[in-house]
Amino acid sequence: MNPSIIQISATVIFAIAIIHTFLVSKFAKIAHHYPEGSMGENFWHFMAEVEAVFGMWAFVFLLIYMGVEGVSAPVHYLESLNFTEPGFVFVIMAMAGTRPVIKLAEKVIVALSNLIPLPKKMAFYLTTLIVGPILGSFITEPAAMTVTAIILLKNFYTKDMSTKFKYATIGLLFVNVSIGGTLTHFAAPPVLMVAGKWGWGMSHMFSAFGYKAAIACIISALVISFYFKNELLGDFKLAEDKGTKMLPPVWVTLIHIIFLALVVLTAHHMVVFIGLFLFFLGFTTVTNEYQDEVQVKSSLMVGFFLAGLIVLGSEQKWWLQPLISGLSDQVLYFGSTALTGITDNAALTYLGSLVELTESAKYFLVAGAVTGGGLTVIANAPNPAGYGILKDAFGADGISPMGLLKGALFPTLIAILCFELLPTLG
Repeated sequence: MNPSIIQISATVIFAIAIIHTFLVSKFAKIAHHYPEGSMGENFWHFMAEVEAVFGMWAFVFLLIYMGVEGVSAPVHYLESLNFTEPGFVFVIMAMAGTRPVIKLAEKVIVALSNLIPLPKKMAFYLTTLIVGPILGSFITEPAAMTVTAIILLKNFYTKDMSTKFKYATIGLLFVNVSIGGTLTHFAAPPVLMVAGKWGWGMSHMFSAFGYKAAIACIISALVISFYFKNELLGDFKLAEDKGTKMLPPVWVTLIHIIFLALVVLTAHHMVVFIGLFLFFLGFTTVTNEYQDEVQVKSSLMVGFFLAGLIVLGSEQKWWLQPLISGLSDQVLYFGSTALTGITDNAALTYLGSLVELTESAKYFLVAGAVTGGGLTVIANAPNPAGYGILKDAFGADGISPMGLLKGALFPTLIAILCFELLPTLG
């Protein structure tokens, strides 16, 4: 390894950004010490916005890049990067968070939960955290994260639920979404990065990863549901809509699903899916009586987070690539699980695709990347979407990184065991 000043700077700033994500609750507390509306309060609140962290430090890195290489160098660097994934997550999150899509998902989950011989609240919780994440294999992980997180927020993240329950639930959500997108080859970002190059199609994904992920999702959700059974007993009724909006008719919901499908099909072509999104915004305006406000702001913040991650993460190749290529299969599995916690799992598998790997090494690299996708907010691309939706339910200090890590440990362990011990079909 012979890293340049730029690469070393990017790695140092990347490490600072990771540390920053663990300090956001501290910064939020500091903000309360300043008068409301003051410069100090606004500055520290900005520092406490986890979605802004990597974008903020990416800007610092670009200033250093400019100082070292000249004014035009950062522009050329940015033009060399691919920001399709942040754009896609922004669009799919905004579309999936609309009222017709949420209502459809609720109906599906309610129908399936009615088939489970458990108390209604527990059955709905269990079904939400199994079906929601597995839907990510078909509607993409960012969409599944958005839909599932909104359903959880409306129906379970209430004042009478304990903080321990909330952290266990968000940890389970993040892990199950990360592994739940592996039934197909087009839905999970870390799989998308390698599927084309390695020739992995839907049948391979289901036989090598998908059925194992589904079993892990079911086991984890069952255990956590019964562990918190006292909080999941009693009367249950779906959260009622606020406001006076009408129930979306079938034709409105169908058009939403068509838009979602078209965006998924054109996921690699930003100019197309951005155009589709503009048409979609026009459609929601025309059908306003059935719509809640499209969550453009929160979706943009998530896209900003991922864009910053790409700017900084792209310069980590100098140390990640030799590290990955020098590991045995088992060390690679557990190493990629751990590394995913401090870097985006899609970046990790992308770097692995640049190295000559055996078939077993390819499997363990991807298995580790998706297994560790719930450990931190930066581990998997859809996590910032879930974080942004649920953070206010955790109080003024927001979601603690350590709390999230602890909540994700059990489902991560179950995923590790399933990917390690269950055989590949066929």
